[in-house]
Amino acid sequence: MTPTYVFVHGSSSNSFTWNPLQRELALLGHRTLAVDLPGHGFDAGFHAAYQAPQDLGALATAPSNQAGVTAAEVVDVVVDAVRKVAEHGPVILVGHSRGGIPLTGAGNAVPDLIDRLVYISAWCCVDATVGEYMQGPENASSALNDVGGVVLADPAALGALRMNWRTADPTLLAALKTAILDDGTDQEFFAYLNTLEPDESLDAGTERADAATWGRIPRTYIRLTGDRSMPLALQDRFIKEADALTPDNPTDVRSLDSSHVRFLMHPREAATILAGLA
Repeated sequence: MTPTYVFVHGSSSNSFTWNPLQRELALLGHRTLAVDLPGHGFDAGFHAAYQAPQDLGALATAPSNQAGVTAAEVVDVVVDAVRKVAEHGPVILVGHSRGGIPLTGAGNAVPDLIDRLVYISAWCCVDATVGEYMQGPENASSALNDVGGVVLADPAALGALRMNWRTADPTLLAALKTAILDDGTDQEFFAYLNTLEPDESLDAGTERADAATWGRIPRTYIRLTGDRSMPLALQDRFIKEADALTPDNPTDVRSLDSSHVRFLMHPREAATILAGLA
């Protein structure tokens, strides 16, 4: 039977970001579904203070619909989508960046409903938690370390991360472009920023890959070799640890010459890789 690709977005993003890749796969004859995680997509929490001219003081204190959203709730949304899609045939579950976290959670929860997991420069926690990986040497070169200024409010007070993607600060914009799209044009960079949402949940969870469940599922890791946000050393650490956990089920490793998000805008090569997994 023909599989359905189920896509899970990353931080501050939504299902819309997958549209170009879904289009390429549709042109190759494949079915796809992109999931909006809790409080994302048309449920995202935008405020008038986020519009131009911005009221940064009001925006810093406006309530967030991401406050209190748990990692378990995020996993539940992905699992629910997988259950429904699995009624119609095989499921290939694909996640990018932070979207890898609920990918692993779903693999732990419903391994018999997932035919393949695909991580695209995504978190794949095996030996450590997200916080521990972020403090590790493999993440030291992440260009995200230079963009703290995008965080607008006190996360502890707000109960969520609030980021001002509509900043006009030229220094911060340059750092953001380096971090996520240093191989793209300025027009592509600004277009991408305008797809992002200001709020993200604080809870990344502590779940790690379980050899007895997640470890039974065939998996692919697509390395983004030009990624300045998720350093290649960290991507390779995820692969190495996963293979050590399940030596009889090694990772199928592919590589794309792409920054963290360029493959989303120029998806043909990624679509070809994914189509070959069907």
